[in-house]
Amino acid sequence: MEAISDSKWFLLVCMWVFLCIQLIQCSVIYDKKALIINGQRRILFSGSIHYPRSTPQMWEGLIQKAKDGGLDAIDTYVFWNLHEPSPGKYNFEGRYDLVQFIKLVQKAGLYVHLRIGPYICAEWNFGGFPVWLKFVPGVSFRTDNEPFKTAMQRFTQKIVQMMKNEKLFESQGGPIIISQIENEYGHESKAFGPPGYAYLTWAAKMAIATDTGVPWVMCKEDDAPDPVINTFTEFAGPIQQRPVEDLAFAVSRFIQKGGSFVNYYMYHGGTNFGRTAGGPFITTSYDYDAPIDEYGLIRQPKYGHLKELHKAIKLCELALLSADPAETSLGTYAKAQVFSSESGGCAAFLSNYNPTSAARVTFNSMHYSLPPWSISILPDCKNVVFNTATVGVQTSQKQMLPTNSKLFSWETFNEDISSADDDSTITVVGLLEQLNVTRDTSDYLWYSTRVDISSSESFLHGGQHPTLFVQSTGHAMHVFINGHLSGSAFGTREDRRFTFTGDVNLQAGSNIISLLSIAVGLPNNGPHFETWSTGVLGPVVLHGLDEGKKDLSWQKWSHQVGLKGEAMNLVSPNVVSNIDWTKGSLFSQKQQPLAWYKAYFDAPEGDEPLALDMSSMGKGQVWINGQSIGRYWTVYAKGNCSGCSYSGTFRTPKCQFGCDQPTQRWYHVPRSWLKPTQNLLVLFEELGGDASKISLMKRYVAAVCAEVSEHHPNIKNLHTENQERPDEIRKPKVHLHCASGQSISAIKFASFGTPSGTCGNFEKGNCHAPNSQAVLEKKCIGQEKCSVAVSSSNFADPCPNMSKKLSVEAVCAPNV
Repeated sequence: MEAISDSKWFLLVCMWVFLCIQLIQCSVIYDKKALIINGQRRILFSGSIHYPRSTPQMWEGLIQKAKDGGLDAIDTYVFWNLHEPSPGKYNFEGRYDLVQFIKLVQKAGLYVHLRIGPYICAEWNFGGFPVWLKFVPGVSFRTDNEPFKTAMQRFTQKIVQMMKNEKLFESQGGPIIISQIENEYGHESKAFGPPGYAYLTWAAKMAIATDTGVPWVMCKEDDAPDPVINTFTEFAGPIQQRPVEDLAFAVSRFIQKGGSFVNYYMYHGGTNFGRTAGGPFITTSYDYDAPIDEYGLIRQPKYGHLKELHKAIKLCELALLSADPAETSLGTYAKAQVFSSESGGCAAFLSNYNPTSAARVTFNSMHYSLPPWSISILPDCKNVVFNTATVGVQTSQKQMLPTNSKLFSWETFNEDISSADDDSTITVVGLLEQLNVTRDTSDYLWYSTRVDISSSESFLHGGQHPTLFVQSTGHAMHVFINGHLSGSAFGTREDRRFTFTGDVNLQAGSNIISLLSIAVGLPNNGPHFETWSTGVLGPVVLHGLDEGKKDLSWQKWSHQVGLKGEAMNLVSPNVVSNIDWTKGSLFSQKQQPLAWYKAYFDAPEGDEPLALDMSSMGKGQVWINGQSIGRYWTVYAKGNCSGCSYSGTFRTPKCQFGCDQPTQRWYHVPRSWLKPTQNLLVLFEELGGDASKISLMKRYVAAVCAEVSEHHPNIKNLHTENQERPDEIRKPKVHLHCASGQSISAIKFASFGTPSGTCGNFEKGNCHAPNSQAVLEKKCIGQEKCSVAVSSSNFADPCPNMSKKLSVEAVCAPNV
């Protein structure tokens, strides 16, 4: 699963399990060192970008940013449940246009790692499997099972043939250099035993037989060299982050140990639009703390620091791929790994594994300072061009600001709870498993039954109300008694099962108990997850009646799929329904559960990414012009947000943020979904919220900061011909860059000397050049980007013979 394997903000490590059948036809092969493309060994940096998690209008920009960040390849899964929503019926349009996405990657001059799977995990609904597959007679997922293998082979061959028809494999002149069959089977193998091994053997032979002319790989968690990192976000969980210093350290360590193919999962995470999030309980945002954020904006310093890392490693490529390393101890925690090629090339990695103390080491008769938990890269075994813990690129501070677009013409419609007992219901003795009934056509399933209460019951004459006990297998539930909300209960990602226990207000005569069971994404990992249950399976028991307890589990229950508003397609701007919406001010209306809201808005000015602020609402779903933004849920994060350090072995709880805040507040609205005017917003609220406070926000870079020392590693120094002449050495620079359409409007802080603090909280030190502010203002005000050399010649030297640095914070503003 992604939560156990590639959901490590780190790298995807694949076990290279298959060769091409006829090597003479393959221009992509591999040996123990690396992939060999057209006869040349390559170190390759790849990044995951999933085409359906962004819009086609975003793809080209995302791919170009990935290329500019130093990537060689784009990695993507193929999403079976999107492409084959029903057996033999295929969809490759819009966000699902896989061929167009790959052609854009090819246009940018990058390679593709195509992960066909077709099991993908990826925190994606049902792990990428179409739900109809669960109902194929006799099927059992991911094992030696003929119905499953037949369906899997048919889809795999469908995708391979599409790629061949478009000449997209590298053997045909296309960008696909690797294909993947199956995914992360290491954790499943023990559960499946010999049938699992037989299945993997079959999958390997089936893949090879497609004759793509490029290697097939099978990703296996057991071979991953670094700790598992989960940086996706779940509802009620904190935001997980991985510091770029540690990420760069992990990548460098992998490379120095002989790795040659690194994939960042994710390089751009994107958005789980619609009901595509799995888990369950995975948020709509799939931002992943990636170098390119959910909205397509570059995340600094992560993007820039990794870009410099890629450059540094590529300078070592020949030596790394020509020789095995010679390791030398430089101290208790420090070591050098040296790669020497037969042609005379030399590259070295100097490592300090001490998580708290810097190391001063001697290597090749030269002295080097290594920060804690860091690796320095020397492409010529002399000059340090990069250190994993020394970040010199800017930090960008992003904000959400209100747009000039207001929501107007609000109307409401209350879901008719009595419709849960109409002619379209399925009535049986007992309770049915939710997915077996809904087939995932809706998150919602009503369970309704009747209870007769005698007028002589003690609780009707001053006694205590009865208590209803309902056990659910997941994921959430609202309890209604005679049409009135009595209470709610929720599971968690760690424990989907939960119990509702609450007093209920019953009356003499016939009472209707209605349970609205809600799925929050289907499971995406685990052995035989297709057999896991969802919904209310009981027991359902009333306590506190004169007869004692009354078990309702095995009386007649009516099951109704979905909501009336869903059946009426209220979300579509093109459907005229006979629903009577209530017009008027939201301020005068009482907030009610199970309420539909709609309003209109005009597209805001500018081109900044947009988002809906849903913090005033409870839980539900939201649509723009008929397209689903996704599930929203204003639930507060629980975790340990006490701090974050880059050093030491990384584990998920180490860097958590957003505790006691809504797990997700802002929901991405792609601009390409908007019209100039009269855009339709529709939302369904389960619990009751204040829709009048929903607002359309824009995301933009508000400020940029940078901090660079006089001795910051500089990759440009490597090729300086005369290393002995200091005036030939190129000085490090502070680079500031606002977003497109912005310029630097003010220098909020500038100090050359010994400043302290971090971005947004810089302070001057005892050593400070008085002209710092003036130098930065002269160079940068009014510019989209600027560079200033960190040198005493630029600033009056405030403290000779001391090590100094330049810290800057600049304000970005829209161009007028």
